[in-house]
Amino acid sequence: MDFSWDDLRLFLDVARLGGLSAATETTRLSAATLGRRVTALEKQVGEPLFHRSQSGYRLTQAGEDLLERAEDVEAAMLSLKRWKEGAVGARVVRLSAGSWTSAFVASHIGDIWTVEDRFAVEFVTAMQKVDIGRRNADLGIRNQRPTEQWLAGRLIGTVAYAIYSGLNLINGIKAGYFVGVTGEGGQTHAARWMQARHGDRIAVRGNDAMSVRELVAGGAGLSVFPCFVGDSDPRLVRVASPIQELETDQWLVSHHEERHEPAVHAVADRIADVMKRHGALFRGETPRE
Repeated sequence: MDFSWDDLRLFLDVARLGGLSAATETTRLSAATLGRRVTALEKQVGEPLFHRSQSGYRLTQAGEDLLERAEDVEAAMLSLKRWKEGAVGARVVRLSAGSWTSAFVASHIGDIWTVEDRFAVEFVTAMQKVDIGRRNADLGIRNQRPTEQWLAGRLIGTVAYAIYSGLNLINGIKAGYFVGVTGEGGQTHAARWMQARHGDRIAVRGNDAMSVRELVAGGAGLSVFPCFVGDSDPRLVRVASPIQELETDQWLVSHHEERHEPAVHAVADRIADVMKRHGALFRGETPRE
């Protein structure tokens, strides 16, 4: 019986995510196409792999057995990929994080990577979660503990948020206006908080984190930033205490099969160390006088 790796990979997504709808996001296939591929795989196996219901897909015993074996194949394919990368170039450790966190880690790259390392580092900056389960990244810095069974998480700190103005009380800042966020950045919990409480006083908006900071520094209005951003920029001034309801934990996330891989493990430990050394800054405990 010859199994296709592509079919097994689709099966893994459906099994791990508990249904077709969720798996459409990771596979980029329609639910109808996924359904046909799963049915074809069941015919190949000779028995049902899932109990189907309105609440989702639950593995049968045959499905559990195939899941265990498919994960072995996945690990072998990953090993083959690593071998190929080692043969043609350095191992690449991909780190996913939001704009501010990526910028912070990048500014400490000397603590994360050196020319003596036998691997490269690639930053994958995105507002939405990058799928570590499908190896779109090796490590991710997130504000929530991972719930997926194939991901491992390490608590590396706490992030505080506060309202900041520009150094000079001019223009929109003087009038008490705010600078809002549009696009993907507008979906963060800080942007939603600001819209809910100060939406009627938002006069200017930016669609990315960096432009919002420049607008505030230029006097367009007040805005909410993580304290490690606002307290590190000499052009910004914190105007109130950190907002307790916006405080989040910071988790370093990896695939449970890759977390002990030497390059990934090394980068993870170094990032955790950097975050620990700068913990007070992230917690908002070091405001500038």
